Amino acid sequence: MNKTSAKQSASMRRKREIKDRLANLTIGLGGVGVIGAITLIFFYLVFEVWPLFSGADLDKKAPVVTQAAALYLDADEYNESGIRILADGQVHILDVKTGQVESSSELPLPAGVGVISVQRGPILSGLVGIGLSNGQLIVAKPNYDVSYGGNNRRIINSSLSYPYGEQPLTIDRNGAPLSAFYLRGNEDDLRVLAFAEGKVQRLHFSTEAETSNVLSLSFGDDSSNEDLSFNEVARDELPYKGSAPQQIIIGQDGHWAYVFHDANRVSVFNVRNEPMHTQEVTLTPPNADVTAVTALQGNVSLMVGDSRGEVAQWFMVRDSSTGVDRFTLEKIRSIKASDVAITALAPEARRKGVLIGDVNGQVSYYYTTSNRLILSESAGDSPIRTLAMSARSLGVLVQSDNAYSFWHMDIEHPDISLQSTWRPVWYESYEAPTYTWQSSSGTTDFESKLSLMPLTFGTIKAAFYAMLLGAPLAIFGAMYSAVFMSPALRRKVKPTIEMMEALPTVILGFLAGLWLAPTIEDNLPGIFSLLILTPITIVAVGALWSRLPLERRAFADGWAPLILIVPILFTAYASFAFSQPIENVFFGGDVRSWLETSTGLNFDQRNSLIVGLAMGFAVIPNIYAIAEDALFAVPKHLTNGSLALGATQWQTLMRVVLPTASPGIFSALMIGMGRAVGETMIVLMATGNTAIMDWNIFEGMRTLSANVAVEMGEAEVGSTHFRVLFLSALVLFVLTFILNTVAEVVRSRLRKKYGSL
Repeated sequence: MNKTSAKQSASMRRKREIKDRLANLTIGLGGVGVIGAITLIFFYLVFEVWPLFSGADLDKKAPVVTQAAALYLDADEYNESGIRILADGQVHILDVKTGQVESSSELPLPAGVGVISVQRGPILSGLVGIGLSNGQLIVAKPNYDVSYGGNNRRIINSSLSYPYGEQPLTIDRNGAPLSAFYLRGNEDDLRVLAFAEGKVQRLHFSTEAETSNVLSLSFGDDSSNEDLSFNEVARDELPYKGSAPQQIIIGQDGHWAYVFHDANRVSVFNVRNEPMHTQEVTLTPPNADVTAVTALQGNVSLMVGDSRGEVAQWFMVRDSSTGVDRFTLEKIRSIKASDVAITALAPEARRKGVLIGDVNGQVSYYYTTSNRLILSESAGDSPIRTLAMSARSLGVLVQSDNAYSFWHMDIEHPDISLQSTWRPVWYESYEAPTYTWQSSSGTTDFESKLSLMPLTFGTIKAAFYAMLLGAPLAIFGAMYSAVFMSPALRRKVKPTIEMMEALPTVILGFLAGLWLAPTIEDNLPGIFSLLILTPITIVAVGALWSRLPLERRAFADGWAPLILIVPILFTAYASFAFSQPIENVFFGGDVRSWLETSTGLNFDQRNSLIVGLAMGFAVIPNIYAIAEDALFAVPKHLTNGSLALGATQWQTLMRVVLPTASPGIFSALMIGMGRAVGETMIVLMATGNTAIMDWNIFEGMRTLSANVAVEMGEAEVGSTHFRVLFLSALVLFVLTFILNTVAEVVRSRLRKKYGSL
C-alpha cells in the first residue's frame, strides 16, 4: 500500500469516527432530552397537585377584651366589617380585624325585655332569630352594602335589618322565655319551630303589604318596613312529650325536625308527612352529654359536640332494603377534636366544614367529607362561646368569655384527602359509603364528590375489554404472518395492518359513537352470533381445506387465508340478516328489555362493548407490528433445526419460535396495554362517560384521560376541581410508568432466559 492510499484510509477512519461520535452524541442527547421532558412533566404534575395535601394556616390577630360576651357574630366576605349582638340587646358594628366598635344601636326590644338566645337560620339565608324573655321573637338579617369611593377604595356599610318588621312576633303566648327555636323564611312567609307553652309547635307567619304593589317588597332590604304587616296564619303541635328541649333544628328543606333534650337525646319528626314519622336517638354514651349542636350548610347534616371533646356528623339515611323507604338518623363519622367539652360549633357558608371551640379556648377546623381535623389553635384560656366564619372562609371570629379575636384562615382544599379520593365515602343523603365522582351540581348545598376510584376502574375496564378483543387477533395474526404466510402475501398484509395505526383515534371514536353504537344496539343478537360463528366458520373451512387433495387446492402454501374472505363475509351477512328473527323468537322482540328483566344487566347504547371493539381495533396495529417483528426475527437455524429433527411447523412455532420471541411479544402486549390505558378520544366519544364501577359489558365507564379532557376546560384555575384533575393525570402517569417498568423487567428476564438459544 502506497503512502497516498494509507493517508486516504486514515482520513476515512477519522471521518467515520467523527460521524460515529456525532451519531452517538445526537442519540444520547435525544434520549436524555426525552427523559428530561418526562421528568419535567412529572414534577409539573406534582407541583399542581401538592397544594391539595398541604396544611392550613391560622394567623392570630391581637385579641380585644370586651365587657360582655357576644351571643352572635358575623362578618362580610372581605373581613372588614362585622356585626355583634350582645345579651343586653346592643348591636355593634365593628372592625373585625381589630374588634373596635365603629357604631352601636339597640335591638327593637319591648320595655323590660331581654335577650335569651340567638339562633341562626339556614346559613345561606342569613336569617337570625332573637329569642326574648317574654316569649317573643325578633327576626333580623345582617346586610353589607359595598360601594367604592375615591382611589377605588372599598366602603362597606353594615347594618342589621328586620325583613319581617321590627315588631316582635309572639311565639309563647304564656310569656315564657323563648330559648329553643329554629326558623326558616323567604320573601313570602316565615316558618318557626319552637318550644312554646310547654310543647313543640310549628308556626307559620305570612307577610302582606298594605299597598297594592306586593312585588315591591324586598326580602332583607334596609327599609323600615312600615307598610308591612306580618300575621300568624297557622299553629300546630308536634307529638313531642319530653322535657324542655335544649335546642331545635329544622332539617333539609323543612323536611325534618330535630328536638334535642335530656342532655344526650334527640327526637326526630318527619314534618311533611301525616302521620308524622318519629324516632328517638341517643347521641352519646351515658357518661357524656351533648354540649353543642349545629347544622352544616344545606341543613342535611347535624354536627354534635359532646362533653368528651368528640364531634360527630349525623344525617338521615334511607333504608330501602325492605321495599318501603324508611329513614333513620345515623352517626356517619366522628373526630376527637379535644380532650375537654365542646362549647361552640359554627358551620362554613360554602363548604361542609365546621369550626369547633372548646372549654379551654381551643379553636379547631374539621372537614366532614375528608374526615380531617385540619387545624387546631389556642384562642385564649376561657371557654369559647361564639364562633363565626366569613362567607369566603378567610376569616374566623372568636368570642370567649372575656375576649374577642379575629383570625385569618388560609385553607384552599379541605375536602381532599387520601381517604376521600381512594376509599368509599359516606356522602350526605346516601344510603351507604360509595365511590363517587360528581364534580359539580346545580345547588349550593352540593358536597363535592371527587373519588378517583371510579375513574381508575373505568380506565382499567376500558383497557381490559380492548385487550380482550384486540390482543388475541393481533398475536395470532402475527404468528401466522411470521411463520406460515407466504413472503409475497406477507409483504402486502404487514404494511396494510401497520398503516391502520395512522388512522386518527378521533375518527375511530366518531365512527364508534355515531355509527357502530346504534348499529350494535339494533343488531345485538347478530353481533353475538357473529362472535360465535366466525371462529366456527374458520375452523370448519380449515378442516374442509385440509381434506382436499393437494392437486385440487387452488392456492399455494401461505396463500390459504384468502379462501376465508368469502366465508367470513357470508357469516357476517347471515348473522345480521337473522338478528331480528333471533331477537323475536328468543328475546320477545326486545333484547335490551330481556337483559334488564332476566339478567339484571343494564344496557347503554355507548358501552364497554363499543369501546372494546373500537379501541381493540386501535391497539391491533401496535401489538401486531412488534410481535410480528419479534417472531420473524427468530434465527432461521433454530426453526430449520427443529423441522429437520421431525417437528411440524406448529410444533416448531409453539416450542421454539414462541419462547424465543416471548420478550418481544410481551413488550408488544404491554405497549398495547399502555396505549389502551392512555387512550382519550375513543372512550370519550364511544361511552356514556358515566363514572360507575361495574364490569357489565353493556354499561359505559369514565376513564382518567377522558375525564381530564371533558372537565379541564370547565374547571376554575387553582380550584380543588382543577387540581384533582391534575391528580388524576398524575395517577395515569404513574400507572403507565408502572406498566412500562413491569414490562421491561419481565422482558429482560425472558430475554436472559431464552437469549442463549
